[in-house]
Order: sequence, then structure tokens, then C-alpha cells
Amino acid sequence: MTTLAVLNIIISILIFGLILSAIFLGIKIVPQSKEYIVERFGKYRKTLPAGLSLIVPYIDRVVHKISILETQLKEFTISVITKDNVEVNLETTVFFRVVDASKSVYRINDVKSAINTAATSIVRSAAGRLELDELQSSRDSMNQEISKNLKEAAEVWGIEITRTEITDIIVDERTKESQRKQVNAERDKRAAIAQAEGEKRSVELKAEAKLFEAEKQAEAIKVTADAEAYSVKIKAEADAEQTNLLAEAISKNGQPAIDFEIMKRQVDAIGELASSQSSKTLILPTDITAVLGSLETIIQSINKKDK
Repeated sequence: MTTLAVLNIIISILIFGLILSAIFLGIKIVPQSKEYIVERFGKYRKTLPAGLSLIVPYIDRVVHKISILETQLKEFTISVITKDNVEVNLETTVFFRVVDASKSVYRINDVKSAINTAATSIVRSAAGRLELDELQSSRDSMNQEISKNLKEAAEVWGIEITRTEITDIIVDERTKESQRKQVNAERDKRAAIAQAEGEKRSVELKAEAKLFEAEKQAEAIKVTADAEAYSVKIKAEADAEQTNLLAEAISKNGQPAIDFEIMKRQVDAIGELASSQSSKTLILPTDITAVLGSLETIIQSINKKDK
């Protein structure tokens, strides 16, 4: 084999190798969880999404492989002073993901450090507007406020803040002791108020019971008075009716009717006297027995006149 033939074979192999190398360098397969940053002559060219992509070999090159998975920032502690001048430590963590790979590369050098710094400033500002009790009871609303403000700060870096969490609020022993005393004082205060409210309610119920009793007694007195008035009225009507009948009898029978009424009343009086519990012996004068005989005579006389 001549030298020229060998040279041609070597050149063919080199050309084939360059073609294979160009194909290898020009075809890029990007995983689902990443995006690739492509530069041409040191300048940003484009971002390759997940899947199969083509670039110009030897001219374009992949310089950054950016993960777009949600990432949790390592938990860090922030020292803050609350509105009531209590120093506490807040344990905080941030969840984020890259939404613009080029900005995360060319706008900021260390994304995690930048998010940490921004979160620290925002948390201190938010916690400084709250008192310690409010800080402990408003953790959810505070997380929302921090997340909102941090999103605005991280947007220019191509970062989306998905969630922020204040995982713990750490106070020193002196503050804890003060809180315990405050809680005990508040508990005693609520107990005293509850006892006072109970006593007040008891007095109110007793007063209402007395008022109810007085009202019922007044109603009973009124009912009794109405009954007595009605009884008097009925008796008066009966007496009036009796008087009318007596007057009618007198107008028809004259003196015998008068004598009959007088004798009748005398007989009624004798009957009441005889039925008395205190009377053991009843002595009647002879004129009274004559009255009883005359009474029968008068009744017979009146009956004859009626016939």
C-alpha cells in the first residue's frame, strides 16, 4: 500500500471521527428535571428544555445544567426583636424552584445565599411589627406575608418561592418564666371573672324568682278579690230578688205575708241557735212556740187566698 493510500485512509478516519464528534456534540438530551444553558462564544445563546435538542457543534456549548426541581433551603435561625422588645429566635426554612434558568445563572451568583439573606430581612421586618403573643398565634398569617414579599424579591433571579415555614419560635428561659407567670395571672383573672359572673347571675335569678313570686301572689289576691266581689254581687242579686218576691207577696197578700216573713226569720234564728256547737240546752218562751203555731195558720191562710 502506497503512502498516498495510507494518507487517504487516515484522512477518511479523521473526517468520520469529526462527523461522529459533531453529531455527539450537536445532539443534547435534557432530563425532565433539568434545563441546560447554552452559550456561543461566551455569550448566552438559549435555554434547552427537557427532551431532545440540537445545537451547533464546536460553536455552541452547554455551560450550566440547572435543576428545576423544588428545593428546600437548609433550615436557618433568625434573631428578631418583637414589638414588645422581646428577643426571640425564629427557625425558618424556604422552598423554591427555578422558573427562569438564565436569570438564576446571570442575575445572581449564589441563589441559596441570596434567598437566605432576603428571607432574614423580610422575617425580621414582619416579626418586628408583632408582639410575642401575636407572633406565636399568627404563624400562618406571618408565613403568608413572608412568602409574598420573598416572591417579589426572588422574581428578578428567576426563582419562584413555593412556600416559607417558621418551624419554631425559640425564647430564652427568662422569657418563658415571664410567660408562665402571665398565663397563670390570666388564668386566675378568668377564674375570678367567671366566679363574679356566676354570683351575679345567681343574684339575678333570685331577684327574678322573688319578682315572679310577688307577681303570682298579686295575681292570687286579684283572683280572690274578684271571687269575693262576684260572691257579693250574686248575694246582692239574690237579696234583691228575694226582696222583689217579698214585695210582690206583700202586695198580693197584705199583712199575712209580712207576718209570715217575720216569723220565718225568727224560725231561722232559732234553728241557727239550736245548731250551735256551744249550746247544750235550749229554753224557748211560750210566745215563741205560739209563733210556730201561728206560722202554720198564716201559711194555710195564704194558700187559701192563692186558690
